Amino acid sequence: MNPSFFVIALYLGIASAAPKLDGSLEARWHQWKATHRKLYGSNEEGWRRSVWEKNMKMIDLHNQEYNLGRQSFTLAMNAFGDMTNEEFTQVMNGHQNQKHKRRRVFREPYIAEIPPTVDWREEGYVTPVKNQGQCGSCWAFSATGALEGQMFRKTGKLISLSEQNLVDCSQAQGNEGCNGGLMDNAFQYVKDNKGLDSEESYPYQAKVGPCKYRPEDSVANVTGFVDIPAQENALVKAVASVGPISVAIDASHLSFQFYEDGIYYERHCSSVDLDHGVLVVGYGFEAEESSNNKYWIVKNSWGETWGKNGYIKMAKDRNNHCGIATAASYPTV
Repeated sequence: MNPSFFVIALYLGIASAAPKLDGSLEARWHQWKATHRKLYGSNEEGWRRSVWEKNMKMIDLHNQEYNLGRQSFTLAMNAFGDMTNEEFTQVMNGHQNQKHKRRRVFREPYIAEIPPTVDWREEGYVTPVKNQGQCGSCWAFSATGALEGQMFRKTGKLISLSEQNLVDCSQAQGNEGCNGGLMDNAFQYVKDNKGLDSEESYPYQAKVGPCKYRPEDSVANVTGFVDIPAQENALVKAVASVGPISVAIDASHLSFQFYEDGIYYERHCSSVDLDHGVLVVGYGFEAEESSNNKYWIVKNSWGETWGKNGYIKMAKDRNNHCGIATAASYPTV
């Protein structure tokens, strides 16, 4: 999945020359390598350092703009610092951008008053943040997150479900393991299969293997799934009344790769070109006076060291920002 040195060189604009490195970043580079246990061959380290330096300087510049009030969120160097954005999105973002087929559509419930804030983590619906590793299986993590919430709603028990079961076994429904998939396809697999194993019995490997589903280890089932109309007012009613909801977003930008905290608003974000499956677990607003202070609480699958302990606050009620309402769905159990 890694691009060649030639691609990296083109990305840096230095295809014909060895990279010029910034000596002032020497200590930060070695600290970052130690923190993330990075080891390179002698031919690779210079290029990786160049990518890291370019990302570090972009992060510093963005945070200067934040301090001047020009950005609503901060960035931070993380484990993905030596990856170009092209390489990163190829490896980490695995949502297949396909139009939904005609399926059961969400009928908005009558809610006398939509609550101003919702956080299903506080109600016991949400398992700890997981890490998909370098495998484009975000769709599987989004799907298990929504199903974990619905099974908790039904049974009162929060059981972590197996993404590996989905990665290994749902090809017939149209998923492609580490090369991408759709949450609805994952729900269809669980329905067709009449079950999904637990995380404990079928642990995650970050690679595709033979299907090892065991009916005796199944802890969840699906009767169907519901697609929510592509509008934020429908999504907010679903989140408020149903629980955590699977969504797809445009996560292709460097600002998402290095997100740290604050309300994420990326002016280049698309509402139709969706490449990453995540989980909306609630919504809220910042205390300060602002018309742009509302956000969705989104659980990612890149580990707890990314973002705000593995979560991101994404701009809410700003024209379906990053397509958060474009392909939302949840399973019925």
